[in-house]
Amino acid sequence: MINCLVVDDEPIARNGMLEYIEQVEFLNPVAVCKNAIEASIALQNSSVDLIFLDIQMPKITGIDFLKNLPEPPLVIFTTAFPEYAIEGYELNILDYLLKPISFERFFKAVIKAQAYLNLRVKQDSPNTSPYFFIKSNQKLEKILIEEILYLEALSNYVILHTKTKKHIVYMSFKGMESQLPQNYFLKIHKSFIVAVNAIQTIDNNEVILADHIIPISKSYRQAVMDRVEKNLFKRM
Repeated sequence: MINCLVVDDEPIARNGMLEYIEQVEFLNPVAVCKNAIEASIALQNSSVDLIFLDIQMPKITGIDFLKNLPEPPLVIFTTAFPEYAIEGYELNILDYLLKPISFERFFKAVIKAQAYLNLRVKQDSPNTSPYFFIKSNQKLEKILIEEILYLEALSNYVILHTKTKKHIVYMSFKGMESQLPQNYFLKIHKSFIVAVNAIQTIDNNEVILADHIIPISKSYRQAVMDRVEKNLFKRM
């Protein structure tokens, strides 16, 4: 799945882009925003792979917003103004869609995004090992993937809860998340990632793991339910 963010100050454009996204099976809209400020908040709360970004927006343009992102995801500009194309590609955008955008042109762009992300996953060789090492209390400790219950963000630290022990690791939550095999873990809150094979029950806005009850935040609930409904849990 490719997690998408739509940013556009025009309601018709936002709704149209959302309709297109919902027609593509491998796209998951995590948020729809009307300005760069809302988009910044969405990026903090959600894992985003691809942004559909308008350029001409009040206060902060799409170009200025992109320039100030320290680690931007893939970006496809969606605009009625062709004159920004060169500047856009200098910012390493993936594609440049001119409004009105046809579904055919939109689909061509997202196929390009899918191919790029698949290639990047192969090149990055994400952790598929049954274990990894962490530095905790001045020691390197081996952590078995199958032993992990959940991870919890705490300021500049990550609390890693396993079946037998709790580890406190000095590392950003985002950094830890990037090291985890995605098929085995699910982010259910901006401060919690759970091991899918440890989930016993999903009850309203909570996930139950053995003796632990973890909240599902409103912004992540749809992603959690989408994964359940698509039977991705059985891959574990």
